Amino acid sequence: MSSSPPDGRKGGRTNATLRQFLDNEASGGLVLMVAAVLAIITANSPLAATYFAALHAYIGPLSLHHWVNDALMAAFFLLVGLEIKREMLDGQLSSWSRRLLPGAAAAGGMIVPALIYIAFNLEHPLALRGWAIPTATDIAFALGVLSLLGPRVPASLKIFLAALAIIDDLGAVLVIALFYTAELNLYALGSAVVVVAALAALNQRAVTRLSPYLLLGAVLWLLVLMSGIHATLAGVILALTIPLKRTPGAPEASHADSPLHKLEHALHKPVAFMIVPIFGFANAGVSFAGVTPAVLLEPLTLGVATGLVFGKVIGVLGSVALLVKAGLADLPARASWSQTTGVALLCGIGFTMSLFIGLLAFDDPALQDRVKFGILAGSLVAGLGGYIILSVSGRRVARPA
Repeated sequence: MSSSPPDGRKGGRTNATLRQFLDNEASGGLVLMVAAVLAIITANSPLAATYFAALHAYIGPLSLHHWVNDALMAAFFLLVGLEIKREMLDGQLSSWSRRLLPGAAAAGGMIVPALIYIAFNLEHPLALRGWAIPTATDIAFALGVLSLLGPRVPASLKIFLAALAIIDDLGAVLVIALFYTAELNLYALGSAVVVVAALAALNQRAVTRLSPYLLLGAVLWLLVLMSGIHATLAGVILALTIPLKRTPGAPEASHADSPLHKLEHALHKPVAFMIVPIFGFANAGVSFAGVTPAVLLEPLTLGVATGLVFGKVIGVLGSVALLVKAGLADLPARASWSQTTGVALLCGIGFTMSLFIGLLAFDDPALQDRVKFGILAGSLVAGLGGYIILSVSGRRVARPA
C-alpha cells in the first residue's frame, strides 16, 4: 500500500485539477449533461413517484418546482443580464461591427426555427403557443461540446458562439417578457417600476456597494412575481442597473474591479455548477412509460426537434453566408465553412432556455412531456452532429499543417 508524498504533491495536483475544471467556462455544460441524464434515469426508475412528488411538494407559498424555476433561476437570469451588459459595453459586442455577424446569426437562428415549428403546428392552435421553444441556444451545453474538441476548433469560433448565444439570450428574455406574461397586477407592476427607479438612482449616484442593489433586487423579484410578469426577468432588470464603473483605487485601464464584474464573478460558479444543474435535474425528468413512436412523431414534438436541428443550421449558417457573400463580414478567423456549419449545428442544443420557455408555454403535463421529448431529441442530434462535423473538419485542417 503506497502512501502520499510528504509534500502533498498528489493532493496539490488533485486540487489544481479541480480548480481548472471549475474555472473552465465549458465545465458547467458537462455538469448539466450529467444532471439531465440523472433526471431521465430517475424519472424512469422505482424512484419516479418520489421524484415527481417532491417537485410538487409545497415549501411555503410555492412548490419546490416553482422555487427552482422562479427563484433560483432568477440568479441565472441575473448572470445572463450581467453578461449581456458587459459584452455590449465593454466586450465582444461593444461595437456595431462586432455585433453584425453574431447578431445576424442569432436573429436567423431564432426566426427560422420558429417558422419551422409553426409550419408543423398550423392546424393545432394550442400548440402554436410554443413557437419560441426551438429558438433558444444553450451556451453551457454548446461550449461543453466544444471543450471536448480542444484545439481542433479555432478560438474565434468559440468567441463567435459565445457572442451569438449572448444575443440569443437577450432575444429569449424579450420573447418571455412580451409573449409569456400572464394577466398583469398593475399595483405590483407600478411598485416594481418605483424599485427600478430607485436602482437607476443608485447607479446615477455612482453607488458601487453591491448590497443596496441586491436588497432592492430581492424586493423587485417579489413584486415582479406578484405582477404577472415572470419573476426571473427581475434578474435581468437588476443586472442592467449594476454599474460597470471602476471603483476608487482600481487601475484606470481596467473595469475588472467594477461592481458588475465582482457580482458576475461571484455568481458564475454557483450558477454554472449548482443552479443550472438543479434546474436541469428538476425539469429534464420525463417518463418514457407508454411512449410510442406515434407520440414522438406528433407535430409538437417534431416541430421542436426539427426547429432545433434544421432551423438553427439554416438560420445561423444562412445568415452568415449572406453577410460573407455580400462582403459585409468575414468568417471567424482561421475557421472553415465546415467548421462554421458544425458550430451552427451546436446552436441547436437548446436545453435550459428551451425547457424554460416550454414550461411557460404549456400548463398541461402531457404537452410539457412532448416538449421535453422534442428538446432532448433535437439537442442530442444537434450536439452529436456538430461534434462529428467539427471533429472531422478539425482533422482535415490540421493534417496539411
